[in-house]
Amino acid sequence: MRRRTAVVAGVVAMATVLTGCDFSVYSLPLPGGAKIKGPSYSITVEFSDVLDLVPKSSVKVDDVTVGTVQKVWLEGYVAKVKLKLPKSVDLPDNSRATIRQTSLLGEKFVSLAPPTGDEKPRGKLENGELIPLSRTTSNVEVEEVLSALSLLLNGGGVAQLQIITQELNKALTGNEPAIRSVLTQLNTFVGTLDKNKQQIVTAITAVDALAKKLNAQKATLATAIDSLPKSIATLDKQRAALVKTLQALAKLGNTATRVITASQQDLVANLQSLYPLLTKLAEAGENLPKSLELLLTYPFPDAAAKAVKGDFTNLDITLDVNTKKALEGILGLKLPNVGPNALPTGNVSLPLHNPPKFPTNGLPSLPVPTGATTTCITLLGLPVCTAKLNRSAFDPELAKVLMPGVAK
Repeated sequence: MRRRTAVVAGVVAMATVLTGCDFSVYSLPLPGGAKIKGPSYSITVEFSDVLDLVPKSSVKVDDVTVGTVQKVWLEGYVAKVKLKLPKSVDLPDNSRATIRQTSLLGEKFVSLAPPTGDEKPRGKLENGELIPLSRTTSNVEVEEVLSALSLLLNGGGVAQLQIITQELNKALTGNEPAIRSVLTQLNTFVGTLDKNKQQIVTAITAVDALAKKLNAQKATLATAIDSLPKSIATLDKQRAALVKTLQALAKLGNTATRVITASQQDLVANLQSLYPLLTKLAEAGENLPKSLELLLTYPFPDAAAKAVKGDFTNLDITLDVNTKKALEGILGLKLPNVGPNALPTGNVSLPLHNPPKFPTNGLPSLPVPTGATTTCITLLGLPVCTAKLNRSAFDPELAKVLMPGVAK
């Protein structure tokens, strides 16, 4: 009785001591991660599934234990593991982390390794850094392998493999040429798709852009579709009028065809007659509008208005008249060619108030201005006179403006 009391008292005393201290199971010396002495640093690793990884598990590099797992917790749908490593472990910044198993039924541990393949190591892994989910993996569990194997053996395909093989043999026997042709065509089809994959991608991109535009105009399309039945009903009501309109258009077309056929030759002849006129108008070019400009101010061009200073202008004109051509035009006669030395000449000064009088044969009487000198000759019994104006404040530039090509 005394021995039992002593044991109970010892257990109570031990429980009292333990409850009075900051005690945790993880503080007990358990097998697992390496004991780190000296400087160290911590990193965080993300996993989609940590399996049954627990704190105090090992952290290995090249299958050598170098650190330990400090903490495992869940953040959202991602499991995070905090690792403690000694400063002597030098790993690149883009290292990869994998949850592995020591043996078939052994404990789990975290394996760290530099990147492999085309990716080259860069930087250095330091305290507080994170290895993201994209650079972590976990090996297949034994339980998963056994579960898949049991599904295959108990409910699955092992019992059906013989039936599947027999049915395939029945289906393929005697159809080898057709199957070979199908495989050849399939190979050609896949090869054509591979050659035109860029065009296919471009077409899919264009369809995607079209779908986005249609989605942006969804309200407008819905309004158009809603109003479409009313439009169709309106067209249905106007069907008879539309039919009559189309029939009238058909008659008009037939009539126009007959008219054009009947007048074809005349139309071609008119066009051929217009061709020379249009050709000459085209050749006239910019000369035609210039001549039309002179029509309203003949015989002076538009620039003559700039030569008028106030209410007067100075003008000196020399008229050179071919008397033979003038008489032939006035009398309607064909005069013989006579040399200039065969005609008598003379100078006659006529007063202003007594201009020469020509016979009544249609010749006009011309008054002679003040200061003019008149020269007359006798041709076939008729006096022929020329008058020359005396120069008075003559301005050559003004004469060029007033009578271009004539004034001298």
